Amino acid sequence: MAYDYDLFVIGAGSGGVRAANRSAKFGAKVAIAEQADVGGTCVIRGCVPKKLMVYASEFNDMIGDAAGYGWEIPDARFDWATLRDRIQTELGRLSSLYIKGLEGNGVTLFQCRAIVKDPHTVHLASENRDVTAEKILVAAGGVPFRDDEADPDRLGIVSDDVFHLDKRPDRLVVAGGGYIAIEFAHIFARLGTEVTLVYRGHRLLRAFDREISERVEQDLIASGIRYIPNTIFARIDRDGDDKTVELTTGEVLRTDEILWAIGRRPRTSGLGLEDCGVEKTANGAVIVDQDYRTACPSIFSLGDVTDRINLTPVAIREAMAFASTQFGGEPKRMDYRHVPKAVFCQPPVGSVGMTEDECLDEGHRIDVFEADFRPMKNVLAGNDKRMLMKLIVDAETDRVLGCHMVGEAAPEMVQIAAIAVKAGLTKAQFDETCALHPTSAEELVTLSSSRPGKAST
Repeated sequence: MAYDYDLFVIGAGSGGVRAANRSAKFGAKVAIAEQADVGGTCVIRGCVPKKLMVYASEFNDMIGDAAGYGWEIPDARFDWATLRDRIQTELGRLSSLYIKGLEGNGVTLFQCRAIVKDPHTVHLASENRDVTAEKILVAAGGVPFRDDEADPDRLGIVSDDVFHLDKRPDRLVVAGGGYIAIEFAHIFARLGTEVTLVYRGHRLLRAFDREISERVEQDLIASGIRYIPNTIFARIDRDGDDKTVELTTGEVLRTDEILWAIGRRPRTSGLGLEDCGVEKTANGAVIVDQDYRTACPSIFSLGDVTDRINLTPVAIREAMAFASTQFGGEPKRMDYRHVPKAVFCQPPVGSVGMTEDECLDEGHRIDVFEADFRPMKNVLAGNDKRMLMKLIVDAETDRVLGCHMVGEAAPEMVQIAAIAVKAGLTKAQFDETCALHPTSAEELVTLSSSRPGKAST
């Protein structure tokens, strides 16, 4: 049977675009559909605009530190509209580059909603017509989650909305304890907003090493952010010009804006997958095998819509493996071990490999090497922020099982350290590497004192 396309991709985010481009380069006839701006969550309403806001907010601390180095910066002020509009201009530029890349590789772009009609047919909603494909790839990403029971009138915003606010709120209440909640709490606090963070648990960033999480909490509070753990929103209402948040503790918070940052869910609703026999988890994530194939042999899925490791670089590597396997004649699979992670709080977090608790849970006998120091840059500035670095080493094999840190440039350092951890290098090999002085990173190759691993209490 002849099909219109060899591959039809639903979702033009990082994973979908990479899969489309790579497959086309292998000679496949490819089409891709996107109902919003091309670029997906990362480029349009996630990583990229968020990181630009992080950069903007960092100037607050830099201006404060400058006096210690002899700089006088009078009358410094921040203008929200300038930042917002310049970010949107940059996102438009990036989206256009994605479109040009697809066009350059001969990929047909449909800027409309696409629905799976049967194992080889996709319905283009706005054009009210069908196209066929030998293989269909669902890379629709995810959407922010909110508690509609506590917020029936949807008075709160989600992360997608932050980049379009008319003005910077003077007061902000954030719900959540993951990286999105913490990053936006730091961003707005440094842009001049009074921020309160409300979290249902007792430990922020619970998927990270516990000592790193504890330091993040300390830094959060030191930044002037009010932190309320072990509670959730009971009810959100409006009172005049204010929005109010009633907590389950009974306390009522008055604020200008409320940000839901309690997680994301796969964007699978209304895609027609159930009618094709595609299996999903309870939260809507598409279930796939190691080659991204669903229960329907002609339909594949990757990226956040499968809800495994929801990171842009993971979706990209999955897409490369998919294209190579299906159209490149060289079967490949994504290796999910030792994926580095970052949280762009201030100071930021970088992490790769196993946490201390994970090592102990798996029965490893470990030695933990740590350094806790004030970076040189902070001394003249009178800045008390410290850096925490941590190497977790298998006591029997000497292999470095994990590298975790919080402090300036931690994500940059962890990206390089991830090469060593993934390669299985030993602590002795770290020690044999000459230090680069004066840097914070030199601590990674000069750590000498250790303690045995200890379980969390």
